[in-house]
Amino acid sequence: MDTLTFWEGKWHEGSPALMGPRDHGFWLGSIIFDGGRAYEGCGPDLDQHSARAVRSARTLGLNPTKTAEEILDLSKEAIRKFGDKAELYVRPMFWATKGGAGPISVDPDSTQFCLCVYVSPLPNGPGQAIGLCRSIRRPTPESAPTDAKASCLYPNSSRGVAEMLARGFQNGVVLDALGNVAETCSSNIFLVKDGVAITPAANGSFLAGITRNRTIKLLRDAGVAVEERTVKPGEFDTADEIFTTGNAGKVQTVIRYESRDLQPGPVYRKAAALYREYAHAHRVC
Repeated sequence: MDTLTFWEGKWHEGSPALMGPRDHGFWLGSIIFDGGRAYEGCGPDLDQHSARAVRSARTLGLNPTKTAEEILDLSKEAIRKFGDKAELYVRPMFWATKGGAGPISVDPDSTQFCLCVYVSPLPNGPGQAIGLCRSIRRPTPESAPTDAKASCLYPNSSRGVAEMLARGFQNGVVLDALGNVAETCSSNIFLVKDGVAITPAANGSFLAGITRNRTIKLLRDAGVAVEERTVKPGEFDTADEIFTTGNAGKVQTVIRYESRDLQPGPVYRKAAALYREYAHAHRVC
């Protein structure tokens, strides 16, 4: 078993067909998801991921048919079915099946829900090679639902990843509309200078992620200085360390930025160790 999907009140093995070509979410993009992680029997911040899924649905005009508490309980149930050896991605989703009164609006009462939990190993390589992404920018809150984990945002990120892969990188630093650093194509980002961890301040152009916020708190509680501020792309050219946070890989080091080779540094190592300790304090099975 590598996938479990909760749909219409019961669990299904695999990836069942849930949508038709006329479903609003299928052709007009009224769909959100969230992404938690479970590994070694631990499920860090699954409650926050569940709550964010509900908030994201409401941002898109949907009427969530599950509460955060219900999503959390289902997530834990699925994780226990897989056991404590599995490395899992935990993905709740909401979408609309019908349009509303307007030409492309949603009917909130047609909202559907599923929870897909599947095997997704954590990255175990030496680190990431990234560069400055030139083909895309993060949208402003007025031009896209940047305060939701909305699926419609991800084709733009995919375009950025395609650019970076073509240039020999795995990911890229993405700028906001003003030319300041927002995040990478798929994660939040930190640089370290003189022992201070620095990350872009949340300005509405990107999601200040749950793993990002947890990492900031853990570092500050451990006495490490963390600055949330405007970051210029040139600052990465002289950074002592670079690392990323997100659900795909949790806390990951960067070993190359453009043509500069980097080593995993003490602040990254501290962040990774603190996060691992935190995760293991939140066991599910």
